[in-house]
Amino acid sequence: MLLTDEPRTLIDMKTAIILTVLALALAAPAPEKLTGGAAPLPIAIVRQVQVNPDALGAHSSDFESANGIVFQFSGSEGVLGGANMIGSYSYPQEDGTLASVSFVADENGFQPQSSLLPVAPAFPHPIPQFVLDQIEFARLQKERQEREGVRA
Repeated sequence: MLLTDEPRTLIDMKTAIILTVLALALAAPAPEKLTGGAAPLPIAIVRQVQVNPDALGAHSSDFESANGIVFQFSGSEGVLGGANMIGSYSYPQEDGTLASVSFVADENGFQPQSSLLPVAPAFPHPIPQFVLDQIEFARLQKERQEREGVRA
């Protein structure tokens, strides 16, 4: 006889959930294993200046850490009531180069600019011959179907 009024399947389900959570906790790697040794040391903040919004909504922030990460922005209330911002951020990459992104965020959305971002090819660009051949094939097929009275 069970000491509870719960159906046996509910007890089994609770037991299964508890055992699953316990198994996941035991299987998770320790933080030092994730970093390949001792836990990483905290990164020092070199500069942090924040100006809270004034009566007109103007605000800014400037941040730099000892590992080379820099983030700065300034903003104000937009015409339509949203926040408009301009700013930039940069960080060192594994190869030693500096990744930099500047941005504007306003009524037109987030607009980043960086040499790191992919760029669409210039248009009009040359159309490959196989594409032109396929277009011609489709045109000829459509003409033939029209002559034969076949509906597409």
